[in-house]
Amino acid sequence: MRILIKNGYMIDPVKEIEGYYDVLTDGEKIERIAKKIPETEAKADRVIDATGKQVLPGFIDLHVHYREPGLEYKETIATGSAAAAAGGYTTVCPMPNTKPSTDCPEVVEYVLKKAKEAGKVRVLPVSAVTKAQKGSELVDIAAVKAAGAAALSEDGKSVMESVTYAEGMKQAAANGIPVFAHCEEINLVRGGVMNAGKKAEELSLPGITNAVEDIITMRDILLAQETGAQLHLCHCSTKNSVEFVRFAKREGIKVTAEVCPHHFALCDEDIPSDDSFYKMNPPLRAKEDVKALIEGLLDGTMECISTDHAPHSLEEKKGSMLGSPFGIVGSETAYALSNTVLVKEHGMTPMQLAKCMSYNPAKVLGREQEFGGISEGMYADLAIVAPDEEYEICPEEFFSKGKNTPFGGKKVSGRVYQTICAGKLTYDRNKK
Repeated sequence: MRILIKNGYMIDPVKEIEGYYDVLTDGEKIERIAKKIPETEAKADRVIDATGKQVLPGFIDLHVHYREPGLEYKETIATGSAAAAAGGYTTVCPMPNTKPSTDCPEVVEYVLKKAKEAGKVRVLPVSAVTKAQKGSELVDIAAVKAAGAAALSEDGKSVMESVTYAEGMKQAAANGIPVFAHCEEINLVRGGVMNAGKKAEELSLPGITNAVEDIITMRDILLAQETGAQLHLCHCSTKNSVEFVRFAKREGIKVTAEVCPHHFALCDEDIPSDDSFYKMNPPLRAKEDVKALIEGLLDGTMECISTDHAPHSLEEKKGSMLGSPFGIVGSETAYALSNTVLVKEHGMTPMQLAKCMSYNPAKVLGREQEFGGISEGMYADLAIVAPDEEYEICPEEFFSKGKNTPFGGKKVSGRVYQTICAGKLTYDRNKK
């Protein structure tokens, strides 16, 4: 299908071009960009009037949990993909903590098959680092990459055996595949369910200290330096993580880092009660951590925004934090929260936001020549958004099976109207 997008304010983070441009797609890629493209010349099958809206590169989420295979009652690849498309995403990276774990070519191929059937977003599976994520025996890294794995990660936990992890990083470097690190010193968690501090004491809940993240973050950076691996730090939440990334970049270590919207939109003081919708790993941190994360995003130290979309059933998420699983959904709220908090409240430019949500994640994947920007010849991956439209987040409207979010009822600014993935219209709010 040929699609002509007219009258929108286009933002391309690759060439750093923005302004009012028409965009024509040829059914898969961007064919033409011009100030005005007459409909008679375009011969388009569909014309989208983007008056009053921004035309952004489709968002790329380096960190989602789709639960399939094995836990489909929480989320399937189809429902997760639909949620991603509704959130403006065109590329997603599902983590390997499924049942069975994504740790071999067969499961990687299964995920790709289910994603193709869903047909909503480009799915780039992430393989485990170790078999069954048990932390001892490495997966066949060359084989999972050949099958289509875009990265390696033990997400949901860390590889605690440093010798094993160092060897995995060494092999990852040799195979040219990045390592996505979940940084958690499991021996220091001690049953914690939220950030250690006054709020945890007030709610009589066990806390998780910053050291739980910080120790493994620094370990993994040093291992990346030693092995030459391309390291990407997942869901950073502490002020020290930001400083450690600054250190790594000064030293020339190949390290990138992501921050999730909940970690810059909320702090532990915002938790109203023992409510499991506020339970995620890493937890909501202190105000000083939030301040550091936002500063890191604004100055480019932390270059990516990812969701850590983690759906659970309402039955699992009811009651106390003590008995519920970690995680909240994020695919359908990430753009609005990022636009509201970072752009509207803290002065990030829309161009910077496009870099954090599209171009920089594409660079982490080594795919920035194909998507992550808006240029002729690139895949037609686009998100058409109304950045100034205000509304309240309504979990009941989510496409995701998961409704577990602390943002229900929150007033935000920025709504996704259309998503186009490789030239295909995968979400249209006007036709909900």
